[in-house]
Amino acid sequence: MKISALWASLMFCYIYADYFGLYVPGTLQKMLEGKMGPLGPTTQGVLLGTSLMMAIPSIMIFLSLVLKPNLNRWLNIIFGAIYTAIILITMWDWAFYIFFGIIEVLLTGLIAWYAWNWPKQEAT
Repeated sequence: MKISALWASLMFCYIYADYFGLYVPGTLQKMLEGKMGPLGPTTQGVLLGTSLMMAIPSIMIFLSLVLKPNLNRWLNIIFGAIYTAIILITMWDWAFYIFFGIIEVLLTGLIAWYAWNWPKQEAT
């Protein structure tokens, strides 16, 4: 439950940071021109890739509740580490991005930590 709640909290931070990012001067104009920040032109491939990147944390909210413990543990460690790296690469811009980035790094770090410290279960 804790890991699932952490993924849900992370998604709220992602959504709010991206929403507030729309208020950064020039962002909407770039969107209208078909540009997606550092990713360049907005293409189906770029949108599919970013959709995949954002779908994983969303799906992990559910998977953290239903997967078998061993698979659950490793997916949370791996994705927690990957998303920590993504955040550290992308958060260095405006102060609000840094603020959300720090929170997001803490959340993904906690995801990986809780998964790493997952209680060992005896085989039955």
